[in-house]
This record gives sequence, structure tokens and C-alpha cells, in this order.
Amino acid sequence: MKVVAINGSPRKEGNTYHALMGVGKQLMENGIEFEIIHIGNKAVRGCMACGGCSRNKDEKCVITTDPLNEWVQKMKGADGIILGSPVYYAGIPGTMKSFLDRTFYVSGSNGNLFRQKVGAAVVAVRRTGGSSTFDSLNHYLNYSEMILATSNYWNITHGLSKGEVLKDDEGVQIMEVLGRNMAWLLKMREQTKESVPAPEKIDKIYTNFIR
Repeated sequence: MKVVAINGSPRKEGNTYHALMGVGKQLMENGIEFEIIHIGNKAVRGCMACGGCSRNKDEKCVITTDPLNEWVQKMKGADGIILGSPVYYAGIPGTMKSFLDRTFYVSGSNGNLFRQKVGAAVVAVRRTGGSSTFDSLNHYLNYSEMILATSNYWNITHGLSKGEVLKDDEGVQIMEVLGRNMAWLLKMREQTKESVPAPEKIDKIYTNFIR
């Protein structure tokens, strides 16, 4: 089994990284492969609303100036996905938001590539805006019919300078508990694949309010 974690921070080994590693260490101790993909320092443009991924049905975004299509396939091949983000003006940073909009639109337009995978969101924040960012990240996981792993509080940890989140004792514990719970869900999912089949996928109904 494998979990892919997305680091949406511009800082490769900043506080978002340390939060993700807090979860990852528990996963690896449970024999689960763990990889962090650092996207926060890349030039990722936003969705153009062209509908190309929906028309082509090739699991690809038509924009090829960044590695997004490679990242999508890595996420598709994983059993679990973690979305990790810092907080900019009480929300998701621009690069991370562009990545999420395009990635999850490609997924949804191609049969929901992440359906029934185990997912979690993790946030690193200096002071405030953590809850709103955490909520926004969870929108993508919920929309995709993913199985959400939880902890003993919101998956938010606090710190400013690199590594300062490691001094947040409660935040450190939150990530550890999240890692253990995610490992448990992944093992349960793996063990019950044959005995408890996933619900049959149904086609989504779209209803517009203005006709």
C-alpha cells in the first residue's frame, strides 16, 4: 500500500512538510509506503475552464507546461492521499489552489479517479485561518467520495519558522493519531476488498438553478 502526500508550501521542508512527516512516520511504521510530492514551489497555472479533460477522457489536463498530469497518475496509483497546505490570508495558497482545481477536475471528469481512496487534509498555520483552510481542503476530498481519516482534533498545527510546528505538542500528537488512524483505514480497506465490495459507482446528476 502507498500514500501520496501533496506539499503545497513554497518551502520544501517548512512546517507543512514537518506536519506531513508526522503523519508519514506512523504510516511507514505500519508498513505503508509514503511519498511527498512538493508542488508548492512550481509554476502551476489555474484551470482555464476549457473542458478539455472532460471531452478527451484521457485522464489528462490539456495544459502541459507543468507536471500536473504526472502528479495525477501518482495520486491515482496510490491507496491514500494527503493534502498538505500552509495558510495564506486565511486560505489555500494560489499555487496549491490551482493544483487542486485542475487535479480534481481531471479526476471527476474521468470517472472519479480518487473514489474510495483514503484521504486526509493537513494544515500548518502561524496563528489563524487554519480552520477555514482545513475546511477548503476537505471540500476536494468529500466531493471525490473518498474515505476521510480523522484525528483527535482538527488536523492543524501551529508555527512560523521552519520546524517550529514540532514545538506544538498538541499538533504533533494530532498528526501522529491521524497517521495511525489512516493506517488502520488503509489496512481495513485492503482486507475487506473481496468480502465487502465498494458501493457501485453511479452517474452524477447535475442540476442548475437557473434554466
